Amino acid sequence: MPRELTQKYFELQNYVGWTDDDQRRVAGARDAVLAQADPLIDDFYEEIRKHPRAAAVLTGGQEQIARLKATLRIWLRQLLTGPYDYDYVLLRYNVGHRHVAIGLEQVYVSAAVSRLRTGISQTLNEAWQGSPEELCRTMESLNKILDLDLAIIDDAYQTEYLARHKKLSHENFRFRAALEREQKNREIVGEAEAMQEIYRLIERVGPTDKPILIQGESGTGKELVAKALHRASRLADQPMVVINCAALPESLVESELFGHEKGAFTGAGASKPGLFEVADGGTLFIDEIGELAGSLQAKLLRVLEDGSLRHVGSVKERRVHVRLVAATNRDLAKDVAEGRFREDLFYRINVLTILLPPLRERSGDIRLLLEYFAGKDWQWDEDLMSVLENYSWPGNVRQLLNAIERAKILADDEKLLPENLPPEILRSGLEAAQQPPRENADLETINRHHIADTYHRFQGNKARTARSLGISRRTLYRLLEKYTITTDEPG
Repeated sequence: MPRELTQKYFELQNYVGWTDDDQRRVAGARDAVLAQADPLIDDFYEEIRKHPRAAAVLTGGQEQIARLKATLRIWLRQLLTGPYDYDYVLLRYNVGHRHVAIGLEQVYVSAAVSRLRTGISQTLNEAWQGSPEELCRTMESLNKILDLDLAIIDDAYQTEYLARHKKLSHENFRFRAALEREQKNREIVGEAEAMQEIYRLIERVGPTDKPILIQGESGTGKELVAKALHRASRLADQPMVVINCAALPESLVESELFGHEKGAFTGAGASKPGLFEVADGGTLFIDEIGELAGSLQAKLLRVLEDGSLRHVGSVKERRVHVRLVAATNRDLAKDVAEGRFREDLFYRINVLTILLPPLRERSGDIRLLLEYFAGKDWQWDEDLMSVLENYSWPGNVRQLLNAIERAKILADDEKLLPENLPPEILRSGLEAAQQPPRENADLETINRHHIADTYHRFQGNKARTARSLGISRRTLYRLLEKYTITTDEPG
């Protein structure tokens, strides 16, 4: 136990107004109180026994109860005699730790001390020989020493409880990190070459502690990549904390990131740690960092440079060690040129950059995403696939997920139909299906369109199709199966 606790005890003495006169009065009442120690301790013990955990803890029979009462009598003598030094404070501090260990809630200890106050008051009333005024002052002094004793135990209780809670939280984080590594359904879905590059980058840069900037349109999966980076890092058993700057007003972002002191602003009824402190030792993911106000950009830069921060309303420096992952759908280089984003912060967070491709540039992954989002119990035909693969998906993977969810909700059975897709997707997808692939389409999409177009041009004649494509009929059969091309599919 740190010796600073003794200093805290002396500060509490000053706070409650403990004086030499109080100590003299307590010493004067000591003999009268100790003469009735047995009934006082018996009453104190009966109150403790009301705790639900008492039966589980007190399993040693009368011998254990006798030892407990003897310990309580020693405490009562120390309480009335002193000295109130380091050894006394340490002894009482350890009692608080013991309460946590056996599951004894502080409310029961407070109730027992309240009974003891009443018992001491009755004892002194019966034995008192002095003036009523002096009796009142003596009881005030006894209440002060009881309050101080309870404060030590309560402080120890809270310290031990928080330490155990923090340990449990870290164990939970480690368990969750291990669980996420095992859960395949948490993986990013995609086999396009652009996604293969993303996987390689995650594997290479994940273990570093350098800041990483993820750039991509809304709905491309930036948070999924951030989580994958965290799982691939050495901090995987530590917390990953997420904040979306676009989802909070500027006035709240500062206190959320850096914390605030009680009374720092209207409504700040208590001190609160910021997310940097919550993520200390782990990863902080700041989504939509491009929306961060200029004043907060300066504070963020300082944390990244030397790991120091201040709560809103405080001058005290706090230090943290956090791995930053940031994401944005903005062109930060353009924002820097136009003065909307700090150049020094941009270079600080842009050490390593991951660019996520929009879904329209990896339309070959749409089938995989459909299988993933729909689940194994659902079916669909190539009409649906044609619409999905030919739509431009401005909302990217998130929009595709929402479209599939809508189709599932409106389905009469477990089959996804094009007419149950959102109208704008159905209309645009059907129109685009009649057009050749876009210039920026991936190779898989171009190959599929070319094979399907040739196949339909020869009205499903496989021999003529194979000759025109310059491949064997066996290879054509394999490609028709791979791309699920049928004669019913529109050309």
